[in-house]
Amino acid sequence: MSTRTFVLVVTLLSAALAATVVGGYLIWTRTQEGTAALIGGPFELVDQSGRTVTDATLKGKWSLIYFGYTFCPDVCPTSLTVMTQALDQIGPVADKVVPVFITVDPERDTVEQLAGYHDHFHPSFVMLTGTPAQVKEVAKAYRVYYRKAETEASTDYLMDHSSITYLMDPNGNYVTHFGHDATPEGMAKTIREKVGG
Repeated sequence: MSTRTFVLVVTLLSAALAATVVGGYLIWTRTQEGTAALIGGPFELVDQSGRTVTDATLKGKWSLIYFGYTFCPDVCPTSLTVMTQALDQIGPVADKVVPVFITVDPERDTVEQLAGYHDHFHPSFVMLTGTPAQVKEVAKAYRVYYRKAETEASTDYLMDHSSITYLMDPNGNYVTHFGHDATPEGMAKTIREKVGG
């Protein structure tokens, strides 16, 4: 195979992989009102205080939803900090928005673990965990990818996962999303535009 052919094959494979990944994050459907994302759905989890939280609990307010895990070395704390700073920047509008962290590592992220983690971020954060089956169900509903990284350690391991923050409306419908490169200023601007004052 020539160098030019090899480069072309690699380029095409990379493009196909990127399309597959993006398609896995957001799946769209045509409705009478237009195009809507098939993101979200019913769930039942437990928050950092041991209280049961369902999708119905979030109804009536906008929500910012992020999936991650507390043992994440950098990506998750960075994303939650961006969410925290964005909420700090929007003043009273923040009262209309519930920031939500859902673990993809329920084996280690117990209620007690989430309670301690909660102290590092915005006080209105709702941090959720559950059984592996419950977490798998909610991750599937939000089209979130996650898996335990290959390692021989049973307790000291990393999780591979998608890093997307979803903005959902008061009825639990997908509105937009933010990637890992989102800034507090950009997120705050979008929230103001979507949520209003």
